[in-house]
Amino acid sequence: MQMDPSENVYGDPLEPCGYRPKTGFFRDAHCNTCSEDAGSHTVCAVMTAEFLAYSKYVGNDLSTPRPMFEFPGLKPGDSWCLCASRFLQAHDEGCAPKVNLRATHRRALAIVPLNVLELYATA
Repeated sequence: MQMDPSENVYGDPLEPCGYRPKTGFFRDAHCNTCSEDAGSHTVCAVMTAEFLAYSKYVGNDLSTPRPMFEFPGLKPGDSWCLCASRFLQAHDEGCAPKVNLRATHRRALAIVPLNVLELYATA
């Protein structure tokens, strides 16, 4: 798999998103992506209880541990490389999580406009 250039939405070097648990399509703690990443796991989202409940409701339970996949389950405050389309869906439903823009891959912009991402930017 050929990784896309590791750049954030501002064209700067992509910062890490999350180490505990280690996130990303490549599980490298960054929201790096490639053409094989059909879900575009490119938005560095900071989990909230509201978003985790919403994600579970729409069929992607991120809070339940899955030991067979070495996945401890997410809790509020954890950072995770979220699928850009799921982020946009959560935005449309009024329950999008906060976003670390310096750790969000520029490829997310193909799905989510920058002005929408900026509405949820962490400090």
